[in-house]
Amino acid sequence: MDQDEVVVRLSHDEALVLFEWLSRTDELTNDFGDLVEDQAEQRALWNLTCLLERVLVEPVRSEHRELVEQARSRLRDED
Repeated sequence: MDQDEVVVRLSHDEALVLFEWLSRTDELTNDFGDLVEDQAEQRALWNLTCLLERVLVEPVRSEHRELVEQARSRLRDED
């Protein structure tokens, strides 16, 4: 591992739910523009979105919405 690299491990459900949120937020805020103080934050969010997009197959599957909802359900705290 490169000294300048940080490795973060996510479950598949966490990655899918995070990707969905990042994608939706990017779209709703016009490229994260309404959420960031500095363009570097925007770049970091775009990079994270791209990294997740590379490892997930669900975003291109026809049942994408159902798969996201299932992942959300598994991640929710139990009442």
